[in-house]
Amino acid sequence: MSERLQPGDVAPAFTLSDADGTEVSLSDHKGRKVIVYFYPAALTPGCTKQACDFTDNLELLAGAGYDVIGISPDKPEKLAKFREKESLQVTLLADPDKRVLESYGAFGEKKLYGKTVVGVIRSTIVVDEQGKVERALYNVKATGHVAKIIKDLGI
Repeated sequence: MSERLQPGDVAPAFTLSDADGTEVSLSDHKGRKVIVYFYPAALTPGCTKQACDFTDNLELLAGAGYDVIGISPDKPEKLAKFREKESLQVTLLADPDKRVLESYGAFGEKKLYGKTVVGVIRSTIVVDEQGKVERALYNVKATGHVAKIIKDLGI
């Protein structure tokens, strides 16, 4: 079971491929706030709703100084299909070996329909300009989550 991050922790560094196979690193966003969200699978109803909500609010978030990165265990090819099908604007990164998911505490045991399973824990980590964790939210709901983040961040 991976350790959950706490506010004040240094956000684990990462470099992953995006939907086009281009490498993206957390350090590319130094000096900006970053909302890193972890979701189980592209092209599924809940994950689609969440990605569309982030896309719909991207201008508002960017205007407040936030970049948005979505990370899942999907391969870049599937992320590209997801982006095209749903007209997504957020940066989607592939973590098929789940190393980044684990380093952020977003992979492990969770309850699914009353059963304990091991998988991606829907999570959102807000990283400040210095690369420190500002907020760490775990087991978030796909629906209404983006509106809650915007409200909590005072945007």
